[in-house]
Amino acid sequence: MIINQAALAAMLIGFKSEFSAAFAGAPRDFEKIATVVPSSTDENVYPWLGQNFQIRQWLGDKVLQNLKVHDYAIKNLEYEGTLAVLRRHLEDDILGIYKPLVQQLGQAAGTHPDTLIFGLVLDGFSKTCYDGQPFFDTDHPVGRQGAERSVSNHMGGSGTPWFLMCTSRPLKPFIFQKRKDYEFVNLDSPTDANVFFRAEYIYGVEARVNAGYGFWQMCVASKKELTPANYAEARAAMLSFVSDADEPLGLIPDLLVVPPNLEGLGRKILVNDRNDAGAANEWAGSAELLMTPWLARS
Repeated sequence: MIINQAALAAMLIGFKSEFSAAFAGAPRDFEKIATVVPSSTDENVYPWLGQNFQIRQWLGDKVLQNLKVHDYAIKNLEYEGTLAVLRRHLEDDILGIYKPLVQQLGQAAGTHPDTLIFGLVLDGFSKTCYDGQPFFDTDHPVGRQGAERSVSNHMGGSGTPWFLMCTSRPLKPFIFQKRKDYEFVNLDSPTDANVFFRAEYIYGVEARVNAGYGFWQMCVASKKELTPANYAEARAAMLSFVSDADEPLGLIPDLLVVPPNLEGLGRKILVNDRNDAGAANEWAGSAELLMTPWLARS
């Protein structure tokens, strides 16, 4: 292969096409549990987390519902993935060996938000959310300042964790913050230092993003065995959550999120029409089941 500007331009077009197709085709489980929030600064501050607005009859002056202010912030981080194409491979016309690598790069970029979000899910037993408590905790303070009480979204246990979520609200349980979207980049000019000194053409992806926690009330975690009784316990916990003004939040769990080893138990509870005793399954269809491999490290 004769390496000239036209050949390099054609290679770049081909790489971008393969990358874009793989990126677009990547499964995105995170979209079911995370709200995508655009960012225009180094970090976003979410002072309104913890505020759940209620509609009241208008009698006299309006009542400002700014019960509490938090300083929870998500700082954008830079991420990259880089591939080197050797000049001798171009000269020997074996460019085809790089096609699956570029596709893999696109796939990795497409699923990167999943790794961030579901990493947060698994780390929610130790990492804190807007109220300063671990996202999954038995001691979330709820109520007006000076009259708080402890509320739990952690059902206990010591086994493999599973999660029941409410995903129907404008803000989902988790936040995916995007400052700079995943972008295919290249460094392949004949005058670039990497080409001159190492005979390498560089291609890759860059992004500036991060993830964080939304409302803990929208996600209940359990490390107990995934049984109908424990599923009912987690469901009842979320349905009973109230605001700082002691008004029901009206959260209805609609998504059961499990790792691969709990998929069968999840299907028994949510998909099968009959239970193990042959009776009608009262929980069938009460939520959607999401099995995701991104929870496998639990």
